[in-house]
Amino acid sequence: MRTRLASFAALLLALVALAAGTGPAQAAGYRYWSFWDLAGDNWTYATQGPASAHPGDGSVQGFRFAVSADSKDASQPRTTPSFEAVCGATPTKDGTKRVALVVDFGTPQDAGQGETPPAPRSACAQVSPDATSADALAAVAKPLRYNSAALLCAIAGYPRTGCGEQVSDPSAAKPAEPAKTGKDGGPSVGLLAGVAAVVAVGAAAIWQSRRRKN
Repeated sequence: MRTRLASFAALLLALVALAAGTGPAQAAGYRYWSFWDLAGDNWTYATQGPASAHPGDGSVQGFRFAVSADSKDASQPRTTPSFEAVCGATPTKDGTKRVALVVDFGTPQDAGQGETPPAPRSACAQVSPDATSADALAAVAKPLRYNSAALLCAIAGYPRTGCGEQVSDPSAAKPAEPAKTGKDGGPSVGLLAGVAAVVAVGAAAIWQSRRRKN
C-alpha cells in the first residue's frame, strides 16, 4: 500500500512540475565557423581543419557561421554551387590549382549582439598546388582572424568580435514552437485537465485497494 502511495505521489509531483512549465535544461551550444566539403550535391562536415586540409584542384569547400552544439547538428552552407559555376570563368594556370569556396555568414539569429551578417558569397581561389584550405580562404576572403589556439574566428572581418563563444540555448537560431499556455500565460486547460484525470484515476485505485484490504 505504501509503495503504491509513494509511486502515485512521485507521478503527481512530475505532472505538477510539467504543468508548471519546468523541463530539462537546454544543452550548451557554440557560435562558430564550421568547415565543409561538397561531394556531388551534398555538404559533408570536413574531417580536417582548414589549416591542415589540402584540397585538390576542382574542389568545392564551404564555411558556415552558426550556433550549434556539435558537428552533428551544425548548419550547412545554404547553397551548393558546382565548381564550374564558381571557377568556370577563372582560366587554368600552370603551377596553380583552383578551389571553389562558399562562405555563408549565417542568419541574424546566428549573429552575436550588434552584428549583422553579410550576404553569402562564393569565390574561386587560385593558389599554389600545396596550399591549404586556409590559404585558399585567405586568398579570397581577407581579413581572417584566428585565436591563440589557431581556431578560425572571423572571415572577411565577420564577426568583429568573439570566437567560438558558448551560447546557453543552441536552438535560439531556430524558430521555437509556441508553448501551449492559457490566456494568463499559465498551463493550458488541456494539460491541467490531464493532470486532474490522472489524479482521479490514482485516487480511485488507492480507494479500491483499501476496500479490498478491508
